[in-house]
Amino acid sequence: MNSTSVYSPYTALALKIVGLIMIVSSLLDFIILAIPFEPLKPEWQFGFTTQMVDRGVIPMVGMAFLFIGYWISSNMGMPSSESRSVVTDLRFWALLLAIVLGLLFLLLVPLHFKNVGQQSNQALEQIAQRATQAETELKNQTDQVSSLVKDPKRLEELDKAISGGQLQGEQLQRAQAIRDQLLAIKQDPNALKDRIDKAQTQIRTGKLDAEKQARTAALKSGIRTGISSLLLAIGYSIIGAMGLRNLGN
Repeated sequence: MNSTSVYSPYTALALKIVGLIMIVSSLLDFIILAIPFEPLKPEWQFGFTTQMVDRGVIPMVGMAFLFIGYWISSNMGMPSSESRSVVTDLRFWALLLAIVLGLLFLLLVPLHFKNVGQQSNQALEQIAQRATQAETELKNQTDQVSSLVKDPKRLEELDKAISGGQLQGEQLQRAQAIRDQLLAIKQDPNALKDRIDKAQTQIRTGKLDAEKQARTAALKSGIRTGISSLLLAIGYSIIGAMGLRNLGN
């Protein structure tokens, strides 16, 4: 017995079912991704676009299974849908969906690049704010240490507070660190300036590194998701346009 004649009808049916399930489950997944529906928020737009593009190829694979199943059926001489209306043909709806998805992924390309730019600017602003805050704290600490160096009585009070057990835990450790710094500065007047220069260098270096990482992450996200969305748009558009034309013929 020819195994091809036995298994081809089953293979065609299985491919149609698998393809249909992949398409329907993908549509349900897209709907769930949109919940909660907040299209005006850039964060929602960014997350939805990224996840949508990551799952965008699944319906395309489902369409391929569906079309292969119909192709096997037609080559085996099985009953076709030629005598029926095109509207009742699953291929028509699959191709119509391909056109819709092609337009959707095409619209997601500029939307994603816009959101990536906004998120990158926000990240750079936050980095600048943290660096400014760190420099302000450094200046306040420097002024505090300078005032203590110029006022020996305050240093004596600090020694009494440490030795008298008035400070505990973190406060005690901080006071001891300040006292050690003051003693080091008294022995070497240039020590304070060196410490300030070193701290400022660390702040500026950390700011530059953070800015570089933010720009790199934005570039990677733009290239990965933006180009993938564009490729999906092209693929779905070609499948839908050529498929509808051939189906009509």
